[in-house]
Amino acid sequence: MVLMAELPYLNRMNDKSTAQRAFELARGGTCRSVEDIRRKLTEENYESVSAHLSGPTIIRQLRAAIAEGGRVVQDEPDDDLD
Repeated sequence: MVLMAELPYLNRMNDKSTAQRAFELARGGTCRSVEDIRRKLTEENYESVSAHLSGPTIIRQLRAAIAEGGRVVQDEPDDDLD
């Protein structure tokens, strides 16, 4: 049996990983930027949000998920894609 203490990247309230919840938010229509997603995850008490959502691949994927729903992706600096 896996204890929650062994999985610090899961939110203890709903057992979703930071990345899983980030994609839910991206597709859900309430967030228009990766920064919006970071803010929401922090409000929901997810840990190490910046570390989980800092790589260029996940940032591109989240932006694509936001755009999939026909929403305009809010402009963000591309500095985090280096």
